[in-house]
Amino acid sequence: MKLYENGAYLINGVDLVEDTGDVAQAVAAKTGSAPDKEAAKKGTMAYGILTSHNVSGNDKDLQIKFDKMTSHDITFVGIIQTARASGMEKFPLTYVLTNCHNSLCAVGGTINEDDHMFGLTAAQKYGGVYVPPHQAVIHQYAREMMAGCGKMILGSDSHTRYGALGTMAVGEGGGELAKQLCGRTYDVKMPQVVAIYMTGKPRVGVGPQDVALAIIGKVFKCGYVKNKVMEFVGPGISNLSADFRIGIDVMTTETTCLSSIWRTDDKIKEWYDIHGRSEEYAELNPAAVTYYDGVVEIDLSEIKPMIAMPFHPSMAYTIDEVNANLKDILHETEERAKVSFGDKIQYSLQDKVVDGKLYVEQGLIAGCAGGGFENIMAATDILKGKYIGSDKFTLSVYPASTPIYMEIIKNGAAAALLETGAILKTAFCGPCFGAGDTPANNAFSIRHATRNFPNREGSKVQNGQIASVALMDARSIAATAANKGFLTSAENFEGFKPYQYHFDSSIYANRVYDSKGVAHPEVELLEGPNIKPWPAMTALTEDVMLKVVSEIHDPVTTTDELIPSGETSSFRSNPLGLAEFALSRKDPNYVPNAKEVQAVEKARQAGTNPMEDAGFKAAYEAVQKQFPNVDPMNTAIGSTIYAVKPGDGSAREQAASCQKVLGGWANIAKEYATKRYRSNLINWGMMPFLFDGDDKELPFALGDYIFVPGIRKAIEEKAEEIKAYAVKNGALTEFVVKLGDLTDAERDIIKAGCLINYYRD
Repeated sequence: MKLYENGAYLINGVDLVEDTGDVAQAVAAKTGSAPDKEAAKKGTMAYGILTSHNVSGNDKDLQIKFDKMTSHDITFVGIIQTARASGMEKFPLTYVLTNCHNSLCAVGGTINEDDHMFGLTAAQKYGGVYVPPHQAVIHQYAREMMAGCGKMILGSDSHTRYGALGTMAVGEGGGELAKQLCGRTYDVKMPQVVAIYMTGKPRVGVGPQDVALAIIGKVFKCGYVKNKVMEFVGPGISNLSADFRIGIDVMTTETTCLSSIWRTDDKIKEWYDIHGRSEEYAELNPAAVTYYDGVVEIDLSEIKPMIAMPFHPSMAYTIDEVNANLKDILHETEERAKVSFGDKIQYSLQDKVVDGKLYVEQGLIAGCAGGGFENIMAATDILKGKYIGSDKFTLSVYPASTPIYMEIIKNGAAAALLETGAILKTAFCGPCFGAGDTPANNAFSIRHATRNFPNREGSKVQNGQIASVALMDARSIAATAANKGFLTSAENFEGFKPYQYHFDSSIYANRVYDSKGVAHPEVELLEGPNIKPWPAMTALTEDVMLKVVSEIHDPVTTTDELIPSGETSSFRSNPLGLAEFALSRKDPNYVPNAKEVQAVEKARQAGTNPMEDAGFKAAYEAVQKQFPNVDPMNTAIGSTIYAVKPGDGSAREQAASCQKVLGGWANIAKEYATKRYRSNLINWGMMPFLFDGDDKELPFALGDYIFVPGIRKAIEEKAEEIKAYAVKNGALTEFVVKLGDLTDAERDIIKAGCLINYYRD
């Protein structure tokens, strides 16, 4: 795999010419004329789709209107509550509400099913689509029933990726979906586009997860495609089935790219034909001369079965490499664990080495990445006639939709899997985020799923628990299962058979509520006792006084660490209830620290001078020596966290909203891992400050105060640099922060205090 150091021209979809030396002459030799780079940039599939959905009037600063949207049951309640508070009376576009996250969690009594009933009545009242629990995971339903070539879909889940089907899809926080529900736009600068140029044909035993992990391992750390569009081109694509492409595509989220798009062909046409939606197919290709801002060149024949070791999808090795260097790689993994866990817990993998082999206790093939038809059939081919054994190893398979489940029942694969000792379960996303199949303490799980972040599988480090997840393809998971839990590559298996898929549309026709866009305003929303509105939030004042309530120096902080998933997800319809879990696995002192600051701010709003609090009194006395006109009664008080690179992973807006409802006004970071987390901060009225200095020599520390004078004016005047002052021991230390690029609307949202206030005002 090769990453180009420069951009490149793609000629007729086949020939690459890197933008070095006399590139104009090289292109002219192939085309007969010198290239126009700016015109060639407009030849990408991404450019065509983005501009066809842009209403801004220019192709630099985009304002996107999506064709459709989709959410699941731990996000749609908050989104609809935000949109209602902002004036929405009807869904203005197709909005699909799926129920695949809180459908097997027995947490909090009735609260999960209460959320489902809220979703059903919201679909009826506002004119949406409701997919009941167990019918499909969010992304499989979107592929089967929503995707269309040249279309755009916005989802409140980070793995909203349907590029293999010719659909540009974006996963964002709930605020961005609320904007669409209120008739507004998704505002983003025209992204750069990187070609993922494929040649060759995958080896036998290599699956889509293997290719995906190889790509993630190559591009994540260097940020090669961060916030860019991955555009899949090249002759190698023709050697991949639709299911194979989908399996690669869904994992592009783990590269931190913005979106993806693939060229389409007869195999994608066949997909749409099988699913009864032939009219949604269109052939997509880049222009005859297209310019890309970068290129990832992949020879598919060189990819071997892969494993992403704990605790990130980018920790990618070949399975052969792990087996050959087992103790060294396990030691590397243990050392990485210290970054996340420090001395909170003892973590060792050496006991997993049995007779020189890696023994794992659990295998999972699940969800939007692993639960596709071809993955399950390939695993069945490997396991047929074998047994997973009666020791610690277990295997669970979750088909991604009921139509897939029905097909493997009809063709006998379900019975063949059950005979091996594997368990079949319904369409459910739980294993991916810690709400199902949590391994035993100290267990090692291999999964064809999307993520393997620390504790994402459900263990609670604050309770002394730790488990490990490695990502693999269904084929090698099946080979490992056939070897009774000893890590095994599927590369040498030769018995794969072709299977024809038959999609039964009657399953959805009989069970899914589809309003066809017709709203019924007379329907009463069913709101269980856990469903609470967003608390009131105040506007930004001229100055702001912050207190640092958490300081995180990990290279990357995930949204799972900012607000844990798993059983806490059941509380996401209750903003204050969920906030109790914020940073609980990373920094248990965060919530009480934030609440102390918030109490002073609430008292200020009620008329009590912050100077009555000893800590803030000392801070203001120091500030007033240099800024004598500062009035504590007219200065907002809030908390902030510092993290080196926060926001990798999920699109969950609660990673930001939980900080906000606890009185947060800002994050300070060296950089933000994803656009979606930064957008979540902004939509909740929080300032996404950037500090360029060394994180080991910060001008502030945990417990210090930070005074930012004139912040409202700085935002209004689009100041590139903002002076802030760390307050400690009666002294002020000046330092500079930045806010980065903000649209005018984003500036107004921050000033208003949150998106709801912005729309209300």
